[in-house]
Amino acid sequence: MSKKLPSIREKTIFDGIFTKYFLKSLFKLWFKLSGWKACKFPPEGAGVAIAAPHTSNWDFFYALGAAILQDVKIYFSIKDSLCKVPVLGTWLMWLGAMPIDRSPKGQGQVEQIKAFIDSQKGNRVFFLFTPEGTRGAVTKWKTGFYHVAQGCELPIFLAKVDYLSKETGVFHTFELTGDKDNDIQAIQASYKSVHGKFPQDQYPAYIGELPSISEAEAAIIKALYSFKGVATKMEIRAKAKLAELSNTMLTLLTEKGLLEQYKVSGSANETTYQLTFAGRGYFLHLTPTR
Repeated sequence: MSKKLPSIREKTIFDGIFTKYFLKSLFKLWFKLSGWKACKFPPEGAGVAIAAPHTSNWDFFYALGAAILQDVKIYFSIKDSLCKVPVLGTWLMWLGAMPIDRSPKGQGQVEQIKAFIDSQKGNRVFFLFTPEGTRGAVTKWKTGFYHVAQGCELPIFLAKVDYLSKETGVFHTFELTGDKDNDIQAIQASYKSVHGKFPQDQYPAYIGELPSISEAEAAIIKALYSFKGVATKMEIRAKAKLAELSNTMLTLLTEKGLLEQYKVSGSANETTYQLTFAGRGYFLHLTPTR
């Protein structure tokens, strides 16, 4: 008789008294003493979570702390063969390992997650991916997480471990548009302002903290993001619900690299505006979670 193949375990380290009381108290004390904090608005329900930048083993502990403090269950993919190893396999499954059989007859991530989600209604469940794939320097992301999110019809939770602001957890719920290249570029742009433990190793490259903007400027960015393209000054003003919108304000946002301006040919020679990828990335930090 063939052995039963391992599948996602419903009860893990994130369930039960040990985590609810002991680990939660331990991480609460550690974060308080070290000055760290979890992002304020953890998303509800299930999603594909990406964690970046990943430059140190410490990233795992800070991310784990945020998850436990906010009652989140994390699952991560590993080879199914490891889950079959006595003792080790049981321990990995208890930690939240999601066994993946990559053989032609194996059940893939999408199928497993779809089958598992229904049993977790009402819980915060994150299926975790590290797009850099390693703690060392890389030149591109692995984008399998996008395929999984698309196939499971789940949002992508953008998670970070920022060693400058000492903040960890999910900072945005990203809804896929179907345009993979544009979505990935916008997501990556949001991570350029997240400071890893070793920023020289992170991808995309760290460019510094987010530039300071006013509430009115933030409203402009949110308005432009909703247009999904170009908009005129009057359209932006109406959407942002601003009493006034000066050319100076738009110029300042352009100089900060968040907007692009275009002249429209015609009698009025009107100017239109749209967000740069940096602007879209900034928007993701302005709107935490759903």
